[in-house]
Amino acid sequence: MDLGLKGKSVLITGASKGIGLACANSFAAEGCTINIAARSADLLEKNKADIAKKYGVTVHTHIADLRVPGTVKKLAAACANVDILVNNAGDIPGGSLEKIDEEKWRHAWELKVFGYVNMTREILARMQARGKGVIFNVIGMAGVTFPAEYVCGAAGNAALDAFTKAVGKGSIAHGVRVLGLHPGATMTDRIIQLNKTIAKEKFGDESRWEELLKSSRVQDPAQVGDQVAFLCSDRASHLSGVMLNLAAT
Repeated sequence: MDLGLKGKSVLITGASKGIGLACANSFAAEGCTINIAARSADLLEKNKADIAKKYGVTVHTHIADLRVPGTVKKLAAACANVDILVNNAGDIPGGSLEKIDEEKWRHAWELKVFGYVNMTREILARMQARGKGVIFNVIGMAGVTFPAEYVCGAAGNAALDAFTKAVGKGSIAHGVRVLGLHPGATMTDRIIQLNKTIAKEKFGDESRWEELLKSSRVQDPAQVGDQVAFLCSDRASHLSGVMLNLAAT
């Protein structure tokens, strides 16, 4: 299926691995110019070479830790003319309320919650000035299911759910769509580590992490990436201010 994205410029944060990297591949397969941002220079360069070789598209890398003051503005300025922004950078730890102290909570939200909010603020203004663009937030099902053993992530994801809906309802009047999805269990390094943390707290044994995934089918990151590309295309041009749940049952 041709999504009509050829020639579009895309910025994806948290694109060193997992869902972010999968999104980069999905957009590259559609002929987009790719901007990938993450903290790891080595992984970015490897991904750049792999994507460029496989799809024959232009790939730009941006070493960026969105927690560091000034980084968001610098990245937004470097990618001022992108047609699509995919917010994906995040690293919220697992654990119940008593396990996550204020320092850990704030550190986690600085990257995912405030990272999404601040990137959206910077890029949205530029897109609205042009009267077009798409901002897509990859969030997570914890913002819908509210697991007690992932309280920091549940609260952060729920906040970003509301943020996406609120901004998207206003942005469409200026020609910009803001929307997102909550991916369910996806086989990434991140989900493995998160479930190990939860299993240690729940069972006292992190090696039992796979038991936490037995109640649902686990999807591949590429499946999420393809959904993101579709939803950012004109085939989903009627959608803004909405969050879609992408969870296998």
